[in-house]
Amino acid sequence: MKIKLLITLCLLSSTDHIFAQNDFYSLESIQEIEIIFEENDWAEILDGFYIAGDKERLLGTVTINGERLDSVGIRYKGFSSVSVDRKKNPFNIKLDYVSNQSYQGINKIKLGNVIHDPTFIREALSYEIARNYMPASQANFARVSVNGEFLGLYSNVEAVNKDFIADYFNSSSNAFFKGAPENLSFTGENANLGNNPGLDTTAYFPFYDKESDNGWTALVEFIQELNEEPELISNSLNVDRALWMHAFNYVVVNLDSYIGYAQNYYLYQDDLGQFNTIPWDLNMSFGSFSITDASDNFDGVSLAAAKRLDPLAHFNSVSVQPRPLMRNLFENDRYRKMYLAHIRTILNEQFAQRQYVGRIAEIQSVIRSAVEADPNKFYETSGFDSNVNTTYTDLIQYPGITDLMDERYAYLDNYLGNKDMSLAVVNQASSTEPGSDLVIEVESNSVTTATIYFRENETQRWQELPMTATETDKWTGTLQMPASGVEYYVYGENDEIGIFSPARAAYEFHKVLPSISNQLPFNDVVINELMATQDFTQADEEGEYDDWIELYNTTAQNLNLAGLYLSDKPGQFDKWAFPDTILPADDYMIVWADEDGSQGPLHANFKLSAGGEHVYLGYADGTVIDSISFSEQEKDFTYGRLPNGVGPFGKLVPTFQSSNETSRVEEQESSDFFLYPNPVSEILTVESRMDGEATIILYNNLGQRLALQEYSKFCRLNFSGYVSGIYFVTVLESTKQSTFRIIKQ
Repeated sequence: MKIKLLITLCLLSSTDHIFAQNDFYSLESIQEIEIIFEENDWAEILDGFYIAGDKERLLGTVTINGERLDSVGIRYKGFSSVSVDRKKNPFNIKLDYVSNQSYQGINKIKLGNVIHDPTFIREALSYEIARNYMPASQANFARVSVNGEFLGLYSNVEAVNKDFIADYFNSSSNAFFKGAPENLSFTGENANLGNNPGLDTTAYFPFYDKESDNGWTALVEFIQELNEEPELISNSLNVDRALWMHAFNYVVVNLDSYIGYAQNYYLYQDDLGQFNTIPWDLNMSFGSFSITDASDNFDGVSLAAAKRLDPLAHFNSVSVQPRPLMRNLFENDRYRKMYLAHIRTILNEQFAQRQYVGRIAEIQSVIRSAVEADPNKFYETSGFDSNVNTTYTDLIQYPGITDLMDERYAYLDNYLGNKDMSLAVVNQASSTEPGSDLVIEVESNSVTTATIYFRENETQRWQELPMTATETDKWTGTLQMPASGVEYYVYGENDEIGIFSPARAAYEFHKVLPSISNQLPFNDVVINELMATQDFTQADEEGEYDDWIELYNTTAQNLNLAGLYLSDKPGQFDKWAFPDTILPADDYMIVWADEDGSQGPLHANFKLSAGGEHVYLGYADGTVIDSISFSEQEKDFTYGRLPNGVGPFGKLVPTFQSSNETSRVEEQESSDFFLYPNPVSEILTVESRMDGEATIILYNNLGQRLALQEYSKFCRLNFSGYVSGIYFVTVLESTKQSTFRIIKQ
């Protein structure tokens, strides 16, 4: 695509999401995790839970990097990595098992015992590679001890749960499943997304774990379409995500996945109605799993076969066990070429110059001393170094990673053919005013067809626009520039293979921002108040007590908010776009931060964190007209400006969609004031140990004043005429004021 950029136009290579690295998953350090059980026979108890096959947990205390969390729930995790004869078993730790608590916003910790990997780095390295091309977990290492005994060095992998889903998909309440057969069959279909179980949703229960509140019907409908009408599969599947997962698994020979036993992956149905694949359990990548590939090597994958594993085995050959998510996609000519293009990208970026070898050395340097000190590791310390390059033999053979991947690269590089194929966006004069033509041109060799895939933002599906050949190796296409900008990538192909620009499409894409000539001045519209956690202060249209953000128009004229965005992600300021809507002069607007756009146009695709975060109001080009950073919030109080619209932020009695008239809340000192009973049914008693007269003011949860009463030392407020809910009592004295939350039963 040729585009000549104006000064006001930004052409960006963008990803769906930008994340700040969480220290808890940083590969630059090792986490310290100490588990304390009151039971001395904790291992026998957890063994019993595992043998019984249930998911019951044992209560314990966990200290993470010096931070203590009580009443967490702990069980073993995994299947083949657990044994009642092992001291070093993997753990699944649920921090919010009893109470709402987390560590750095994380409520579930997955600790692997690093079995099947003498190098210790297969899992962490594989996840790091995968995250370049698809949503995938972060992973590092933790030293783990139980009741004072050091068990060893564990892998520490980010859980694929609703928090993970919300980060990547801006929602978390849709159908969400894990391919995890209850009884793994070595010759069966397992969680292969085949439709042999039929139309009865209950027949699929043994093969998939439901992680959402509902969704069985959606899953079975998707499975039926995949098997019966694969030509329509893009209606219910994010095909590109599945192709990336297959490409990754085949390049790094990760057969303990959909390829081998049809397991170890997640499916999440986004707000567009498409299921997205997410890889899981990468500890046996780089050839460590060698039992089957469900095709030519159904009875075992030798090292020689692993090096030359055909990435189209389930197209070129047989599927001993059906793998419709591969075969039915690969039978589509375009999808097959896109898949091969993704393989080429992974090879070029990770393995062509042996880039991964240096990264192995860096990771191992961080964990070397911990590995050496691990009293329960499954392999000799010598294997930590030797298995990087050469085969390590124990009960099975673990391929040397470089030995495997050097030959695998050579095989795949030759397999893919034309290495000189190119596709590049080139720049040419173009107006970027909304509604004008945006001309896209590309230069490419060896391409016989070119297509633009475009959308305004991630709330839309990609649309296709065939490009026209203008001259040798040049193609052009024209889009109408949307007011909010356009995201796009270009795909070209010939009879053998395809190619993308950018190479990591559609996980990454180009973005063109419009010329903006009428941006609102700073502070014309402000973030005025927000609520990050509530029980029943203010419900939305559906009766749900969700997070909300209040905006205030500080001017004397009506303002159209089209073109503005709200975001809670630094660096991704265009996360949620305002609809074409008017905020009247000197008035307020509520945006519900609930990840549920189906409930109305003013429901954002993110939630607020009660533990604290940032909120930004601005434009897609990065211009911020207001922002706020807040720390941990207290339930049913808000954080807002006082004086209204212009003052600094502080803890407030909620003033939903109205002026912040009430005074800022000061923390109470229990030795000075006593309010009881709370909750209250009829009479609330207020006692003070302060000298002098005082004033009591009663507010409802909208900040409206209901009563004012003077008192000295002792006062009673009659609640019998008020409806159940949240109320606030402010005590004003000459040198002090405090506000208390009261629950009316």
